[in-house]
Amino acid sequence: MKYIFLSACLLTVATVVNAQSKLPVIRATSKSVAINDGGFLDKNAWSLSPKTRPDIYTADRTRETKWVTFYTDIDSIRVKVKPGTRYDFIILLNGKDSCYTQVASAIPPVDKNQTSAKNDTIPFKLTAYNAIAVKAVLNDTDTLNLHFDASSFDFHLTRDAIIKKTKLLPNQADVLAGKAKPNFNSMNKAQKLQMGTAVWYNQEMLPTGLSSREMDGRFAWNLFEGKQIEVDYDNNRIIIHNKTPKDLKGYERSKIGFIKSFPYATGTFEIAGKKYTGNFTMDTGSDQSLILDSAWVAKNNFPTDLKLIKSSTISDPRGVKYEMKIVEAPLFRLNGFPTANIPTLILSNKNPLGFEINYLGNGLLKRFNMILDFKNDYLYLKPNKLSS
Repeated sequence: MKYIFLSACLLTVATVVNAQSKLPVIRATSKSVAINDGGFLDKNAWSLSPKTRPDIYTADRTRETKWVTFYTDIDSIRVKVKPGTRYDFIILLNGKDSCYTQVASAIPPVDKNQTSAKNDTIPFKLTAYNAIAVKAVLNDTDTLNLHFDASSFDFHLTRDAIIKKTKLLPNQADVLAGKAKPNFNSMNKAQKLQMGTAVWYNQEMLPTGLSSREMDGRFAWNLFEGKQIEVDYDNNRIIIHNKTPKDLKGYERSKIGFIKSFPYATGTFEIAGKKYTGNFTMDTGSDQSLILDSAWVAKNNFPTDLKLIKSSTISDPRGVKYEMKIVEAPLFRLNGFPTANIPTLILSNKNPLGFEINYLGNGLLKRFNMILDFKNDYLYLKPNKLSS
């Protein structure tokens, strides 16, 4: 009887909250929430936060309509997500704390005034490690070296750069003096961040232990959602276009796909009369040329007898070791353009992203001037001076 009475009380509270807010209500007795986003289930995707109103979950990027389901320990809600939409509901925690939650499309509503805005230009240098390095000025005082990573998200700064090169920590002086430990969860937002003529305001800077060598951090593709990003290696500049450039002579176009919000292109190996086609996320932060997922290699019976260049073991920032070998692929095509004798790294471990995807590193991508069209989802490539 006690459990029946408790259930009735929870239902009564939920009904009251629902009547007051006119929002759907589901219940929970644990802060841990699982999310199925378009068929990808993450059992530890979400932690309830009653103080955040609303707490926004951005769904994985797609231009297709899909379903996103939240599973608490005792309840669930299924939300239809279309590009540009938001959906609000309440998760009632322990019968008393209302967790205002919002599911948002990664694609924002159409901005009708966007095409009238000017293009911005960001100068860059290509480092010895194939990083697209950009000078960034934080809050008009702190100068940082960031690299553009098309397989990442948002702005990230290394912990070392945050401590030594910025004033983002509330107790910066104590941290530098060794009197306190840095709390990266309490960082202030960057009031202003400028790269070339492009400026971001009130931008969250996330800590990371992973960045291209000699860089203070990175910035990612989703900062340019709805725009066309031209990476011009011939003139060492990134141009942020608000509409497709008119001069596309020499460019070849292919469709950009997305898996869990990672953009990818499709490429094909041609080896001994056979073709091996796969999806490749565009990792402009990597100095490698091609990196193959071990599961993809096994599933496609990719040749194991290619010329071995070298084998090695590396560790990621968490200390996880990955064994790998680099072989020479005789021919690889991207957007129809052939590249010969490409060093190709084959992972022997499980993919660190947790799903099957190959990688195009900047050792290969730097051979092409490219336009990443995140408004219409196309990749334009044209061979440049580095292709010869």
